[in-house]
Amino acid sequence: MRPPETIGAGEGTERPLLLASASPRRRELLEALGIPFEVAGAVPFRELTERDNAALSPSEFVWYNALGKGLAAGRLHPERHLLAADTIVRLGPRLFGKPKDRAEASAALAALSGKFHVVETAVVAVRPGGGVTGGIERTRVLFRALSARQIGRYLDAVDVSDKAGSYAIQDHGEWIVERIEGSFSNVVGLPLERVAALLAGLRR
Repeated sequence: MRPPETIGAGEGTERPLLLASASPRRRELLEALGIPFEVAGAVPFRELTERDNAALSPSEFVWYNALGKGLAAGRLHPERHLLAADTIVRLGPRLFGKPKDRAEASAALAALSGKFHVVETAVVAVRPGGGVTGGIERTRVLFRALSARQIGRYLDAVDVSDKAGSYAIQDHGEWIVERIEGSFSNVVGLPLERVAALLAGLRR
């Protein structure tokens, strides 16, 4: 997978992509692709959480958050190409966001234990002037059957406070995950194949 070159800003100048995300995992993934980028500052957009979502389907929920972040950043930086993303973990219609404490994290891992769940990441690319393209990547993840002791060991080893679903597949994922079906990087937080295709499209 060849990474796209720096995205041109017109008039013979080039500006790096702006990433509208504070996630260190997404920064690391883009760096691994070799894509020049800068991180946008805070944007004036209030994300929905799984606790205050009453009407949207899981896919609508994750798309709403990614699109909202991308458009809000675009209003602050109208001359730049932007990338925004949002990731959720769902078991049927139930959404698992970032845990508020260890007890909630432990309960989330217990609920996912021994079952397939789906990780969905919505990725949005915004052109200067507000043109938007994007999509949703889905990966199925099968958890091992976990005992309370195994869950406690995992939470002792991994800080999950900022991780949807209360786990990070890149951090001792082999302790809790039996197999995945689909994009591994999507479970980390950014589907690289889809991102590369979106960014290549911005250069046309």
